[in-house]
Amino acid sequence: MPIIAFQGRPGAYSDLLCRMVKPGWTTLPCRTFAEAIEAVHVGSADEAMLACENTLAGRVPDIHSLLPDADLYIVGEHFQRVEHCLLAVKGTRISDIRRIHTHPVALGQIRSLISELGAEAVPEFDTAGAAELVAKWNNPEDAAIASSLAGELNGLDLLRCNVEDATHNTTRFYRVAKEPCRPDPSRHDTLTTLLMRVKNRSGALYAALGGFSRHGINMTRIESYMLNGSFTATQFLMDVEGHPEQPALSMALSELGEVSDNLRILGVYPRSLSRDGA
Repeated sequence: MPIIAFQGRPGAYSDLLCRMVKPGWTTLPCRTFAEAIEAVHVGSADEAMLACENTLAGRVPDIHSLLPDADLYIVGEHFQRVEHCLLAVKGTRISDIRRIHTHPVALGQIRSLISELGAEAVPEFDTAGAAELVAKWNNPEDAAIASSLAGELNGLDLLRCNVEDATHNTTRFYRVAKEPCRPDPSRHDTLTTLLMRVKNRSGALYAALGGFSRHGINMTRIESYMLNGSFTATQFLMDVEGHPEQPALSMALSELGEVSDNLRILGVYPRSLSRDGA
């Protein structure tokens, strides 16, 4: 049976997405993104699902540092709506709750609930891990914020669902594999993820990106970060619409290669159907 790795404990939102995207596959929980990537490298998993950005929290720093050297290919993008649930041991009443446990980012997304219940906010390493702890303690004064799947796997009662303050809390994921799986160039719903480096000098970025504008290529994402603690060059991770074998993007990439260093294609994959509504 094929295996897909993810970062987190069983029942994490990444686990939930893996089960939706790859029904019938076995999901493999990993402590870190690096372990999920390594699982694909050594053959313990066929693919990995890696969170890359969130509408509230922004980019996922670990992925930006790991992905360029991962020697894996992006083969898909997926969006997971984050629907926080208030979970507790069976028989718990909401009035019993004194402490709410979850990941620090999730705590920042449920301020209204914390205020309403007058509960202590307790940061934990993971949302699903918080659910495991609450189940282990078996104390009605402790509740967890996690996915409904985490509640189900740990035998917890779902006291409330969708307790997040913002309804647009969505995480985007890259699905990666050891081998590329490029769509047919005739498809018009393709995204390409690139990595390039430019010198920190006047006009360098303008020269590097001008080709996309000249050839009508839409850029859906660009992230910059310094390399090895140096201020002399900046690396950019970009998602652009189009296929490298289509004339417009091919010409834009040719121009980009002339004015940038270390240009690499990390993946060519179908655009998610839920992108516009994510």
